[in-house]
Amino acid sequence: MNRRVYLDYAATAPVLPEIQRALCSAYTTTLGNASTLYREGRLARQALEQAREDLAATLDCAPQELYFCSGGTEAAGTLIEGIARGAREKQGARRARTHVICAAFEHHAVLDSALSLRRSGFEVELLRPNRAGYITPEALEAALRPDTLLVTAMLAQNELGTVQDIAALAALAHRAGALLVSDCVQAFGKVLLSLAALDVDAACFSAHKLGGPCGVGAFYLKPGVPFRPRQLGGGQERGLRSGTQDVPGAQGFALAAELQLAELLAGEGERLALLRDGLLAELTRNSERVRPTVPLPPDNCASHLPGYLPLLVRGIESQTMVLRLDELGFAVSGGSACSSASLEPSHVLTSLGIAKDEADGALRVSLGRDTTTEDCARFGEALLSLL
Repeated sequence: MNRRVYLDYAATAPVLPEIQRALCSAYTTTLGNASTLYREGRLARQALEQAREDLAATLDCAPQELYFCSGGTEAAGTLIEGIARGAREKQGARRARTHVICAAFEHHAVLDSALSLRRSGFEVELLRPNRAGYITPEALEAALRPDTLLVTAMLAQNELGTVQDIAALAALAHRAGALLVSDCVQAFGKVLLSLAALDVDAACFSAHKLGGPCGVGAFYLKPGVPFRPRQLGGGQERGLRSGTQDVPGAQGFALAAELQLAELLAGEGERLALLRDGLLAELTRNSERVRPTVPLPPDNCASHLPGYLPLLVRGIESQTMVLRLDELGFAVSGGSACSSASLEPSHVLTSLGIAKDEADGALRVSLGRDTTTEDCARFGEALLSLL
């Protein structure tokens, strides 16, 4: 009997075996609360700060610029609300900038957090990507205004796999006196990432997207950026995110980041790009009903996540494909796992101008560490058998 094939690494990556072993060890050795003064607490604090240093090294930032939290959703909301409130308090309500630019295809964690600012008097403008799935510098430059406070732009789009030129977007925002927050959840561990090179003001990350434990995330905040904490309490994480820290989770996050970075440097991205390109060629060669959602130049690891294959399949709905492929032994999704229960077309696809009847046939295939050539061949046959 053929094994099940998991092809939804964009939703969550299976916890790496190395992380499973490390977590088992950490949960038996890290016994204290990192905020306490006795020996167990001091050991927990040492482990937490070592994890922070290790994670910062993979992100090319200073350890004191990283703050642990529960995941990407919390990190995104914390940053957007915290920066907006902090800037308003710093500048004064009458003089504060109130214009916020949000990429229209952001993950709902960012999109909904940005839109919620309208209730506090901010003007939120949604900036549409081009049909290829990119926010262009020209589009952002045209949208920036003297009263623009904040720009949000994700590094890698979670349904399309397109990798944005965040460094160029950040430079434009800074030239206009605005700040830029980037959702790096989907990109981290899949492309080489340097916060120093991107020059963003804030960014968010999540461990489970790169084979680490669920329920652990982090956010980066550049020193000097105005910020008002959203979660209050015991003052952990230097007062910016209160709550008892998950020390083993932080250790697992840092180790997963190190492992993924080592694999990227060893050529894992190129391997996944070859698998993706081969699968796309097989599908489009054998059916005119299948096409990529956005253009996918071969061997593209720089401007598109290497293991991501977004598809539009004509004549069959996403939910039907996902369920029938599940019966055949394949796990894929119709789009973002965070909104897969919705019967409405993805806001990502509609932001590209894709018609509803086309968007209804969206499929997201995402490959990862355990994906093989045989897996892709079997999946290709299974999908084609449904058409």
